[in-house]
Amino acid sequence: MKRTKRADAAGKGDLLFLAAVLLLAAYGVVCVYSASSYNAEVQYGDSLFFFRKQLIGFLIGAAAMVGISFLHYEKFSKFGLPALIVSVVLLALVFIPGLGKSNYGATRWIGIGSFTIQPSEIAKLGFVLFAAGYFAKDPARMRTLKGSLPVIGAGLAVCVLIMLEPNMSVTMCVGAIMIGMLFLAGISKKALAAICIPVLLAVPALILMEPYRLQRLSAFMDPWASPKEEGYQLIQSLYGLSNGNLFGVGLFHSRQKYRFLPFAESDFILSVIAEETGFFGVLALFLLIGLIVWRGFRIAARCGNFYGFLLAGGITLAFAVQCALNALVVSGCIPPTGLPLPLVSAGNTSLIVTMAGMGIVYGVSRHTQTKKLIQ
Repeated sequence: MKRTKRADAAGKGDLLFLAAVLLLAAYGVVCVYSASSYNAEVQYGDSLFFFRKQLIGFLIGAAAMVGISFLHYEKFSKFGLPALIVSVVLLALVFIPGLGKSNYGATRWIGIGSFTIQPSEIAKLGFVLFAAGYFAKDPARMRTLKGSLPVIGAGLAVCVLIMLEPNMSVTMCVGAIMIGMLFLAGISKKALAAICIPVLLAVPALILMEPYRLQRLSAFMDPWASPKEEGYQLIQSLYGLSNGNLFGVGLFHSRQKYRFLPFAESDFILSVIAEETGFFGVLALFLLIGLIVWRGFRIAARCGNFYGFLLAGGITLAFAVQCALNALVVSGCIPPTGLPLPLVSAGNTSLIVTMAGMGIVYGVSRHTQTKKLIQ
């Protein structure tokens, strides 16, 4: 019997997934213009300030997404540890005076002149690359609690650095991604429970450690107790959601964007979208997000390669978790925290990194569908 060889020429892949990601990101550019035009005019004297940045980010992200998809996903297995190291170094650089940029009491950006990046957005993708590569080396041994310790340690290191910025929302997001990666890798239920219980207990402890988190929790429980202080942002977000009714007030006609709602173009852009497009507009938005998540997990499930499964599944999971957390914050279901809506909120680091990650997922689909055996 002749020995078989595998040919892995890239095919078209999941075009529906690709189209959905590009459509959502393009819609985000329109939404950023609508939500930011007035604030940009007042703050920078240029109504297109945020729109222009978002459009550039979209074009770079789209190019990165398509370009990365040509690479075979197995090539990324070599970059797991370097990606984690780069992520940790970037997170640490935030704390260097003159390099780290602060805003509203948090130091979450690295800035050189007018150029800024948000390392926590890079760290989420870097952690997924590391975890997928680590677990794929020896799935049986690494599914145990002991074998999973390097991934847990890496996740905790990233969480600690992000928490010190401080940024509890992204910390929770990374923690959820870590647990999700352990689940996808097939860790035992007992081991998973042993990890989840301390993580869940750590959340109230972290809230109690910082007075401002207690204030946000109090505002979440009763925003009307401090309508001009901690409860203000949530109240304004709820106004936006309620103003939209079923069909919205019309695209570009939001009232909350006139500096009533803080961070209207970034963390709370969903409230502006709800006001302008109404219930059915938000429903359509989340159907599109759901389509991306479904196709992403479908790509992972059909891969037939454990590393490709973890890679596509982890990136899709990170996207799904962040979308869910943002929606819960904007709707007042969990305490207000700063977390962008992926592919939609203003912010080039988040947009470009997310689209690059989606390019990896699309690449998995391209190189899965064309696998064949040659005699």
